[in-house]
Order: sequence, then structure tokens, then C-alpha cells
Amino acid sequence: QRGEERRPPQPDWVVELSVGLGARPIEVHAGHCYAIGKRHRAISREQALTALAEGIRACAHCRPDTELGVL
Repeated sequence: QRGEERRPPQPDWVVELSVGLGARPIEVHAGHCYAIGKRHRAISREQALTALAEGIRACAHCRPDTELGVL
């Protein structure tokens, strides 16, 4: 029960990172997505929009580009 109380809130947006030294962003996810990999970090809405604009792939499962209104 204490673990649930202390768990940090779920982020709105997440970027998944590649493997290795100097890991780079490879995919943007909505925070609720079940397909988020182990290597990830929370990002802001603005960072998610920037990543998608720079060509970072949007997750095909949660479709963050659609949620953010990116065409």
C-alpha cells in the first residue's frame, strides 16, 4: 500500500531511448502506453511536439501524434 502511495504520477508524454552510450530518442509515446520500453524518460508536451517535428517516430499503438494534433 505504501508503494502505491509513493509511486510518482504517470507522465503525460514519454520518449523511448536507444541502447548504449549516448542513447538517443527513438520513439515518442503517450504516458499511458503499454508499449513503452525499459529505457525511457518523461518529457513535456512541448518536448514531445519538438521530437515529432524533428522526425522521431510516433508509437503506432498509442498514436501520440494524433493526441498532440500533429499531421
